[in-house]
Amino acid sequence: MSTDTRRIHAKVYGRVQGVFYRASTRETAQALGLSGWVRNMPDGTVELEAEGPADKIDALIKWLWHGPDYADVTEVEVVELKPENDQSGFHVIYR
Repeated sequence: MSTDTRRIHAKVYGRVQGVFYRASTRETAQALGLSGWVRNMPDGTVELEAEGPADKIDALIKWLWHGPDYADVTEVEVVELKPENDQSGFHVIYR
C-alpha cells in the first residue's frame, strides 16, 4: 500500500450526466477517504479533483471508467496536480 499523496484533475466523457455520476463519485471518494470535489460541466462531461493516498487515487480512477450502473463512460482524462494537503472532505459542486 502506498502512502504517497496524489492530487488529480479528471474529466469524464460519455453518458455521465443524469445517471447519478456525481453522487456516486462522491460516495466512492468518501469511502476511499479522499478529499476533493465533482461537478457537471456545460459540455456534458463530469469534472473532478481528488486528493489522497496514491493507491486510493488509483482505485478512484479505475472506478471512474465505469461509474454508476446507467453511466456509459467513453473516456477519462487524468492530469496530475501538486497535492494541497486538502482535508476538507469530498463535495458535489452544483452549478
